[in-house]
Amino acid sequence: MPETFFGKILMLLEEYGTSFVRGAGVTMLIALVGTFIGCIIGFAVGIVQTIPVSKKDNIVKRIVLKVVNFILAAYVEIFRGTPMMAQAMFIYFGSAAVFNINMSMWFAAFFIVSINTGAYMAETVRGGILSIDPGQTEGAKAIGMNHVQTMVHVIMPQALRNIMPQIGNNLIINIKDTCVLSIIGTVELFYTTKGVAGAKYLYFEAFAIAMVIYFILTFTCSRILRFWESKLDGPDNYDLATTDTLAHTSGMYSYSKTDSKEDE
Repeated sequence: MPETFFGKILMLLEEYGTSFVRGAGVTMLIALVGTFIGCIIGFAVGIVQTIPVSKKDNIVKRIVLKVVNFILAAYVEIFRGTPMMAQAMFIYFGSAAVFNINMSMWFAAFFIVSINTGAYMAETVRGGILSIDPGQTEGAKAIGMNHVQTMVHVIMPQALRNIMPQIGNNLIINIKDTCVLSIIGTVELFYTTKGVAGAKYLYFEAFAIAMVIYFILTFTCSRILRFWESKLDGPDNYDLATTDTLAHTSGMYSYSKTDSKEDE
């Protein structure tokens, strides 16, 4: 057994390097899939919550939307107001005890992260939609678009740029929060590290490695998302289009002496 800190680190990497890599891969897979599905859930919930309702609408439509919005609001508040660890325990063990549904480890991990992310994304999407000028919605409806068409073709492309930072933030949070899934037996990075530390009684060194891996994962994803955001912004400078003859000559025509004489 090496006596120095770095010697112990190297020993753990030599013996358990593959396990650390596998655990990091599981962590990234759960975080990416959970964030992607959570965004889809959030977009769907956000669009439904922003469906306009007026007294002129059919009473059935108003009642249905009121009930649906109540259910969606309850979903958002419950999953935003409780920790993911408690949700994991409640869903994984509760579904088996109450409904006799035995979830696999992978399905439970994806499901828990997805619905948790969806609750946060729902509020983000709703705020992004409301941040767009109401004139955009009025213009879309003026040309005959319904609410879904307006959201998909007019509002969401603009709102997406505003909520991109929050999508990236949710991904970073999910990379770190997958560690709570170890409580239901998900063999991700934290679970792997805990096993390595227990096998060698080197908790400080093992979790130092885990912290470095978590930092590499989150920092890399953060840089990639920043690059994507810059691409969505477009170029900083724009050149005038001069290929169109009318655009090129507009305001630049000078009368010749011949034209002046003809005018006289």
